[in-house]
This record gives sequence, C-alpha cells and structure tokens, in this order.
Amino acid sequence: MSMYQSVTSLSENDSRRISPLLIGRSHISNLAVALYDEAATSLFKLPLANGSLRQIAKKIVSAGAQGERNIVQFINAHCINVMKRDPEYAHALRSADALLPDGSGLRLAGRFAKTDAISNLNGTDLFPHICEAAADAGQSIFLLGGKPGIASVAAKNMRNRIPGLEFAGTQNGYFPEDSDAQIIDRINRSGASILMVGMGVPVQEKWIAKYRDQLNVPVIMGVGGLFDYYSDNIARAPAFVRKAGMEWVWRLAMEPRRLAGRYLWGNFLFIGHALADAFVVRGYADQYAAATKRTLDLSIALLALVLLGPLAAAICLLITIEDRGSPLFRQTRIGADGRPFKIWKLRSMYIDAEARKAQLADANERDSVCFKMKNDPRITRIGKLIRRTSFDELPQILNILSGQMSVVGPRPALPNEVLSYQDRERGRLNGKPGLTCIWQVSGRADIPFEKQVEMDLDYLSNKSLFRDLKLIIQTFSAVISGRGAY
Repeated sequence: MSMYQSVTSLSENDSRRISPLLIGRSHISNLAVALYDEAATSLFKLPLANGSLRQIAKKIVSAGAQGERNIVQFINAHCINVMKRDPEYAHALRSADALLPDGSGLRLAGRFAKTDAISNLNGTDLFPHICEAAADAGQSIFLLGGKPGIASVAAKNMRNRIPGLEFAGTQNGYFPEDSDAQIIDRINRSGASILMVGMGVPVQEKWIAKYRDQLNVPVIMGVGGLFDYYSDNIARAPAFVRKAGMEWVWRLAMEPRRLAGRYLWGNFLFIGHALADAFVVRGYADQYAAATKRTLDLSIALLALVLLGPLAAAICLLITIEDRGSPLFRQTRIGADGRPFKIWKLRSMYIDAEARKAQLADANERDSVCFKMKNDPRITRIGKLIRRTSFDELPQILNILSGQMSVVGPRPALPNEVLSYQDRERGRLNGKPGLTCIWQVSGRADIPFEKQVEMDLDYLSNKSLFRDLKLIIQTFSAVISGRGAY
C-alpha cells in the first residue's frame, strides 16, 4: 500500500472530514484524517491531534494493521524551544503525519492563545494503551533506543503486564552510525507494524526523517525517554504530581544536572514563545501591523502634502492653461475587498479622452485587460511630463489621508478590469491599494500584466514595515529613471 494518498484521491466521505488543519498538504494519510478531526487544534503553526489516550492508541494501531505508513511525533515545551533554533528539526516535525501534544506546557500555551482544550497525549501514558490495542489486534512492536538493555527490559515488563503482547525486537540506541543500514534491515525483517524510536529530541526525529523511506514499518514514532520509565530505570512522578501538571519538577529533582537548563531556563523561554504565538493567533500581530502601516501612511502623506503641495498647485495651473479644463480628475477604482472608491489624479489627458478610448482599442500595447499605449494621442503635453515623473499621482495623498489607499500596495484597478479578473487575479483585492508596490519599482508599465499580478500577490503574502520602507526608497529611483512610465 502506498505511504500517502493525495487529497483528491480521498473518498467523498473522507474529503468532508478533512480538518482545516490539513489544508495545504499535498498528501494526507488516513491516520491524519482520523486524528485531526473536529476536536483537533493548532499551536505554533503546528496541527495537534486531540482525544483520549485510548482512542488515539486504537487509531495508531489500526493504521499499523492496515499497513499504512505514518510518522507520529510528540510535541512538548522542550520540542518548541528546539524547533525555534533548529530548522532541520522543525522540518522533521512539519513533515510528520501526526503530532501529539505532550505535557502541561502546551495546555498553558493553548490558554494563552484561547484555543480549544488540548489533550495531554504524552508517550509515557499512551504507551500501555498502544500495547493493549496491539495485543488485541495481533500487531507487534519494535523498540529502538535507550542504553544497552533498557529497551529489552521495557519489552519484558510490558509482556508480563499485557498477555498476548508481542515485541518484534529491541535494539539499544548506542550503535555506530555506519551500522544504520544493518539496523534498518533488521527492523524491516522483524515484521513489526509499529516502530518506537527512543533517542531523544531532536536526534530521533532527524533519524526518522532521514530513513523514513527505507523503513518498511507502517507506523514510526519518536518516543524520547519512554523506555527508561518502563524498564524501571527512572521512576515516574506520583499520580497527584502528574495531575497537577508538575511532572517536570519531579524529573528535575531526579536528574538536576542533566535537566536544569531544559526546565529552568527552558520554561521561561517556552513561555516567551507561547506568548508570541498567542499574540499572532489572537490577531494582535495583525492589528499592530495595521496600526503601524497606517501611522506610516499618515506620516508620509502629511509630509508630502506640506512639501509637494506648492508643486501640485503649479501643475494644476499649467494643466488649466493648456486646455482650459479642470486640473483634477476623479475616477472610480476598486479597492480592498472589492469596494469601489473615487481616486484623485492630476489630469494628464484631454477632456474627451474617455470618449476617444474606443477608437484606440486596436492600438492597445498590453496583453491583458489593461489599456496602455506608449504614444497615446489623448495625453496632453503637460500630461506626458507628469506621467513620466508620476506627479499625476500626487492628489492620491488625499485618498491616503482618508484611508482609502496606502502608500504601498497593489495599484487600484478599474471596474471593467476587475470584471475580467480570474480567481488568482482577484487576490490583488485582498489588501488596501497603494501608490507604489513591487512592479512600480521594477519597470512599471513595461511589466506584463501576469507578472504584475504575481508581484502584487507576493507583496500581500509577505507584508512588513521593513519591506514597505524599502519599496518607498526604491520608488524615488524609479521616478527619476522614468522607466515604464507612459
């Protein structure tokens, strides 16, 4: 059976059950569909399964019995800290088919983010449930990891505890790297349906990610120090300590030298990561970014009004002298979320320009819905100058002050252009339009329409204050060069 199936190959019933947490994955396993149900949630941009220990164990064993290959990893506070500083480990986590929340730290992070309740699906509590379900289903388990003898003692203890449980083999984790191929071959020949790798974070996740395509075991799980507990090498905290979410204090007392950094400094570091994640999840980051962008818009617009106001007045006088018409031009454009608004411009065309446009339709030099001509006969003499320098856009300072536009953003399109948009092109309407953006500093009208769309979508997907400042600075050189301005 193949390791994955594509989203489109899932049955209609499964397609209806796909959690939003899985949207965007190119392949989804049946185990992922089962674990990421309506009770699942997300933290740190990672999907987390939810449910009872017994339910989760049965689903994992069922996936193993069906021969469907899956990678299952656990996530706790320490994992988040490591993920933030180790890109390779972060990639290994994100490539897993299922992530199980482990410990009180994630519950605390969930409360910060105001997510749904998060289960504690730690491996130490889950292990006996998996063993019971495996015994009932006639499935075997292979234990890989721990010091010599630890895994075999853990297997022996669990066999004594659960009648009918079968372990396909055990192997300590202290083997030379050049023996990986031999170890993998032994695991594959064992016939195990579940492989538990206990090498510690992040070694086990990286090892699994490295060899996942060579391991012919249906379900592979990274389980940390699990074998130490079930071999009686390390005593677990009393039940009341675990229930209070303070098992980390017990573990610190048992191994203070090894775990001091992980739990003392690590807990403060994790709380910082959790608060930062909650800031984003609860929308505060977007609100802050919007407020910062609006402050930048107002600051630049007011400064431009003071410095360039006299220049705009002089241009208005020249426009009036040339053809006696109004120097200002208002036109309906489509803004954020498809809302129409009136854009202000200094008039660069003759008064009858719109009436003459139909006669020039065959002379359009653009390959799309936009109309552009390098030598448009409708443009006045002063109009050619202010278009080349972009001074015709100066009145849009008023649109920025009113909040209809931003300094940086996709240029607002005409209504008839928007009516011709395809689905992808409508993505340009997902942000407030602006005076300048990526394609305006990259060649303006010389940029093909499809490339303009690509650039606008890239900007909207990766907005930042730094990027806005960079584009504003680049706009000055673009105006001076006049490239693509006509």
